[in-house]
Amino acid sequence: MIGPDGGQLGIKPLPEALFLARDLELDLVEVAPDANPPVCKILDYGKWKYEEAQKAKESRKKATNITIKEMKYRPKIGQGDFDTKTRHILEFLEEGHKVKITIMFRGREVYHPELGKSILDRIAETTAAVAKVEAAPRLDGRNMTMVLAPDRKAVKKPNASAPRPDGPRPAPAIPAAAPAAADDPAADAPSEAGEAG
Repeated sequence: MIGPDGGQLGIKPLPEALFLARDLELDLVEVAPDANPPVCKILDYGKWKYEEAQKAKESRKKATNITIKEMKYRPKIGQGDFDTKTRHILEFLEEGHKVKITIMFRGREVYHPELGKSILDRIAETTAAVAKVEAAPRLDGRNMTMVLAPDRKAVKKPNASAPRPDGPRPAPAIPAAAPAAADDPAADAPSEAGEAG
């Protein structure tokens, strides 16, 4: 038998053990029923049960709950839809989920798997900062699939390009072609001709 302080009290008959527990206003709990003789401990059962529940809750929190999310694309997807779906993929990866990407072919599109492969390559390139390709692109009937997994090393690093919540947003990038066109004298020619007429 074990006392409330964790010290050994020796082998006691059940009535005496119950008397000791009641005398201390605690409970007698059998902690090792398979032992010979069974081991009992004097403790506050309600407090012990609460602590065990807290330990179980903590271990569940620490256990990683990874699910596989799926995102479907078509070979002739528009740029806007591509950007939106890829943004969702990035969110899933940053949350720690794996993502299965499916390219769905219809009709004769299946004879052009290179279209699907190019989309999957673009997705892999876009998400390379936070993900790694776990399952390479492969054709499965009328679908082509690829699986991305979060790259733990990359996800833990702070994203330098992301705007800080307490600071201003970075200015949008100016395309390199725009200033060159402004300096070009041929670009001004139509406007002068328009003014002359």
